[in-house]
Amino acid sequence: MTTDLVENSWDRIDGWLREHAPRTLASLGPPAAAEEIRAAEEELDVAFHPDLVASLRRHNGGQGAEAFQFTTHDRLLNVREIVEAARFLRGIAADLEEEWGEEGDGGFDYYWHHDYLKFGSYDVTADGLTIDCRPGVGSYGAVGRFFDETGTSFGHAESLGAYLADVADRLESGRAVPGNGATPVTFNGRLIWEAVGDPRPDWGSAGDPLPRAAAEVPPLDLPSGPPEPLRAVYLHGLRELGALVATLPRERVAEAALKQMRRLAVETGLATYSEVTAALDAVERGEAVRIGQDSPLGLRLRAVIAQATARRDHYRRWAAENMVIAVGGLPHRAVEKIASSRSHLSVNWRDELLADLGGPPVPPAPDDLFWAVLRNPDIDSSWYAARYAQDHDVRLDH
Repeated sequence: MTTDLVENSWDRIDGWLREHAPRTLASLGPPAAAEEIRAAEEELDVAFHPDLVASLRRHNGGQGAEAFQFTTHDRLLNVREIVEAARFLRGIAADLEEEWGEEGDGGFDYYWHHDYLKFGSYDVTADGLTIDCRPGVGSYGAVGRFFDETGTSFGHAESLGAYLADVADRLESGRAVPGNGATPVTFNGRLIWEAVGDPRPDWGSAGDPLPRAAAEVPPLDLPSGPPEPLRAVYLHGLRELGALVATLPRERVAEAALKQMRRLAVETGLATYSEVTAALDAVERGEAVRIGQDSPLGLRLRAVIAQATARRDHYRRWAAENMVIAVGGLPHRAVEKIASSRSHLSVNWRDELLADLGGPPVPPAPDDLFWAVLRNPDIDSSWYAARYAQDHDVRLDH
């Protein structure tokens, strides 16, 4: 029975989370009551597939900023959220039919059928994982995904039990599956699915000549005035690490920016060029490094950006652009930009950034109040302060 596979798979998932990601395990809800499921079936006039019932009887969704997610980054929904999602998507399908008329015998069933149920939500959009609850059809019990622009398609798994078993396999193996790059990693007690690309450092050499004329390559985007503070929203995406970057001494952040830049230069092949490594060495010795449009370093970076753009090597182009920021004395901005670039290259970028910051204790993920009351001249958190003050009818001097 596939319901046995659901139970067995949740046993494996819970066991892995208990050992490796206890904070994620704690986000999963307790079992849904049988009465609540029956009431939802009556409200929606849909018999929940037995696999979905078995899953809800194990975990009635997951909540919070650290909620368990599937490889598609969809959060597990509870019974009430399943009902709300079904009603919303039925309404969208009905609006389409009213606006465009019937499309074939099935109307807009390709978009959303009355007997589809969404059990996982991307939250940022209406996208999410779907199970087919239409008895008697070939896809009964199959797992698919709804996209708000194109509708629903199946093929993720023949059953919810099989889908959960695949998740368990990925967790236990710790490896990405060919064709789907989601790799399980843990940081600060929570599960994160990462997908990284392959850098292409197989072009260029240390002996490549510099451009003979500055006009041969586009100019660098150099600051035209005093640097502006980094907007806090960019650090917000780094969660716990963003809180560290915002509160650690500036000198510590600057050291981390340099170490991160070295990692990125090696990963992308930018370290091939002597102008780059010489500049990083000089900054490490405490020497000022000038990046002028016509300086050797400036010309090298301009040439790399032009060549990487032509080759569609986004990683090396990002590295060259980040080099300008890292050497330009903007440590907070450099750490944020380099971390964003390295998240495409290393599944362990969080642990590596924490190590480069000196390995301090990791704080909880920051909330809006953290950013609202932050006092750091290098970081502009005024937007959070204004929104928090408005929402809570308080005054925050910033």
